[in-house]
Amino acid sequence: MELKGKVALVTGGGRGLGEGIAKKLAEAGCDVAVADIDLDNAKKVAADIKDMGRKAVAIKVDVTKWEQVKSMVDKTIKELGSLDIAVNNAGVISIKSVEDLSEDDWDHVLDVNAKGVFLCAKAEIPHMKKQNWGRIINTASIAGKAGFPDLAHYSASKFAVVGFTNALAKELAPSTKITVNAICPGIIGTQMWYGDKGLANKWKGENESMDESWQRNQESLIPQGEAQTAEDMGDLAVYFATAPHVTGQAVAVDGGMTL
Repeated sequence: MELKGKVALVTGGGRGLGEGIAKKLAEAGCDVAVADIDLDNAKKVAADIKDMGRKAVAIKVDVTKWEQVKSMVDKTIKELGSLDIAVNNAGVISIKSVEDLSEDDWDHVLDVNAKGVFLCAKAEIPHMKKQNWGRIINTASIAGKAGFPDLAHYSASKFAVVGFTNALAKELAPSTKITVNAICPGIIGTQMWYGDKGLANKWKGENESMDESWQRNQESLIPQGEAQTAEDMGDLAVYFATAPHVTGQAVAVDGGMTL
């Protein structure tokens, strides 16, 4: 199926996974609304997409705020003409044991990662129903398939996204041509893993540098032995966008970690 002429919306599109997904959808022919809480980052990605010959718009949004989410969807349609593919990707993480987690830590991660996906889907569905076609793609995680130490709150939020995705797919399937699927990224060199406060730094061994920890974790945790990329997630998003009979799935792109 051709994606040329389709309009995609990507939240958290200003960097990392969202940027990779937005650009892959643009390569496949989509015009793209790049939504992010950091408008400057969104503008940079939108400019790159325009350089690729596609239309793009940058939108500032806090996905935990209903009015902002509704405005984001309305602006996408006003500026780009429709809304066909929605990638609800915005997410946050912190790395703490349950004992050290504060109530605010828990609420922030669950609000952005789980409530944000719900609010975005709620705003997107009516527009897709009008055209009886749409693709909703949520970003979950392999931490939504198996728990990880020091990530209980993050895992809880991503398990929620997987369950929400499956339930919404079944809700929409009987009466619409809207599919709903989730991407479950594995180990990627973003701030979650490879940053001053990332897992490679937290989980490094005695006398081990962060670079050494990063390399060891790739080799020990991933059967293929190497980290995945944001572009890998974009490839799966393009597949979901073109697959009419794939719905309710949470697919890991993780080099075999969750086999």
